[in-house]
Amino acid sequence: MTSAALQDLFLSTLVRQAGGNRRRWRLVLGEVKVYAVATHPHCNWSVTPTGSAGENDTVERIADELRITHPIVRAA
Repeated sequence: MTSAALQDLFLSTLVRQAGGNRRRWRLVLGEVKVYAVATHPHCNWSVTPTGSAGENDTVERIADELRITHPIVRAA
């Protein structure tokens, strides 16, 4: 999976589980940062949400869920 595909999956999941629209969630989510697998062998990506406390909590909860099924992504 690419970081762009992961971001799209993230946005779809956020809209489905929390409501709202993709534009707002895209602003809250920001970019998916990808790190080298050599230094991050268990999960090579992260997000830094910039929304309200509730929005950030929702993003972090979904990030935890997605790390289980998509721990390694490639940049794109």
